[in-house]
Amino acid sequence: MSGILPRDRPGIVTAATLIEQTRGMRMRFGRTARLAAAVLAGGVLAAAAGCSSASGGSAGGESTGSAPAAKTLTASPDGASHPDAAWPTYGRDFARTGVAAAVAPAGPLKVSWQVHLDGAVYGQPLLVGSLVIAATENDSLYALDASTGKVAWRRHVGTPVPMADLPCGNIDPLGITGTPVYDAGNGIVYAVAETSGYHHVLFGVSVTNGAVRVERDIPAPDGQPRYDQQRPGLAIEDGRVYVAFGGLYGDCGPYRGSVVGVPLAGSGSLLSYVVPTAREGAVWGTAGPVIAPNGTLYVSVGNGSVTSTSFDGTDSVTALSPTLHRIGIFGPSSWYADSQHDLDLGSTQPVLLADGMLLADGKSGTAYLVNAAHLGGVGGQVAQTTVCPAYGGASVQGTTVYEPCEQGGMAAISTAGDKIRVLWRGPASAWGSPVVGGGAVWVTDWTAGTLYELDPATGATRYSLSLGTSLPHFASLSMTGSHAYLGTSQGVVAVGGV
Repeated sequence: MSGILPRDRPGIVTAATLIEQTRGMRMRFGRTARLAAAVLAGGVLAAAAGCSSASGGSAGGESTGSAPAAKTLTASPDGASHPDAAWPTYGRDFARTGVAAAVAPAGPLKVSWQVHLDGAVYGQPLLVGSLVIAATENDSLYALDASTGKVAWRRHVGTPVPMADLPCGNIDPLGITGTPVYDAGNGIVYAVAETSGYHHVLFGVSVTNGAVRVERDIPAPDGQPRYDQQRPGLAIEDGRVYVAFGGLYGDCGPYRGSVVGVPLAGSGSLLSYVVPTAREGAVWGTAGPVIAPNGTLYVSVGNGSVTSTSFDGTDSVTALSPTLHRIGIFGPSSWYADSQHDLDLGSTQPVLLADGMLLADGKSGTAYLVNAAHLGGVGGQVAQTTVCPAYGGASVQGTTVYEPCEQGGMAAISTAGDKIRVLWRGPASAWGSPVVGGGAVWVTDWTAGTLYELDPATGATRYSLSLGTSLPHFASLSMTGSHAYLGTSQGVVAVGGV
């Protein structure tokens, strides 16, 4: 889904059928795991990198077949040396913590450089070696010099779909929207492009020169590619790239939310999970699937089209195995009313906490604290309280969660002692997706094009900076060293003083 307002809708599955076993899976650290490691340090949960596979039925886990739907190329050979990444995926790690490592203490801000590319950049820029990797809605991938913004290489991979050809939506044209992901094990950047004819194609390009190494068409698991949108950030686990789908802004057509797993090399069978609802149930939160250290994937699911009073798995936090079988689910007791009024949990990602709990907030403004290992089914929360309607990507440090509130500014939330307590709120107009680094919390007012540096103890504004450009919905930055990088409606801007 691509809008800024209530979007995808989840549906229904009887509580008696809910599977609540979380499998303890051994972490595998192969070449794909080098993308990010599971780290628990300073109370910050950093998720492990990996890749998984998934495919087909409404309950998930079946193979969609071994023959690729488009040309598949061979990935670069193992053993080659590839640059490390300071920010290889949305939120820096696959737990989507949004916490930057090795960042200089924050201070006064200035625009260091700004470049116009061939389209809007909705995803977070990736930071790989000395490069900033950005993907545009014109179906192009760019590598920019991190110091100057100069284009090192550009790869145009397809023709995007103009909004006039879409049944609904609010991105024009519609090309690459989800944040790409980088695998340091093979030196490939993966991105999904929507191309003419309503194809969703996974491209893997060399981080060195942009050469296409992987190209794989992803058949829509719900059979409705015209109505599907790929907005969430990509993830890697167990040798696969995970790709999540929702609907277009406006929730038109007979789409259903899904997650697909594609082998890193491009060839081989696809796996998928399709939300078991009659319609909608989008998986569209911008952060993308969240991966726990044991390999479990967590996704938030939007509202469904309510056709039955039996819970159908929408308006939920759903836990999936790396083979995309559902192994757990949580839904609010109010799921039926939520779906009727488009007030579901699908608008942000589930937030994993270092103590084994999980926080979920969404469009209704009610935040739920849940045991991540046993989600508990409908009404299975440990605690709940009203916080704010939240849209975009949250970040987390220790027991403090930073939620992107759509009303009244972002919220810093304490989850200590299995209680939910709002510590402070940020600037009222700053609705962007926050990140943490350099002893500060960073958030954008994407309507005004302003970046804020906030005191993590109080939320007070230390510095603010007008970026001189418009920002996409849910705009969020990546950072390393003394700079932050942000996608804009025209390209990328670098901010110094971080």
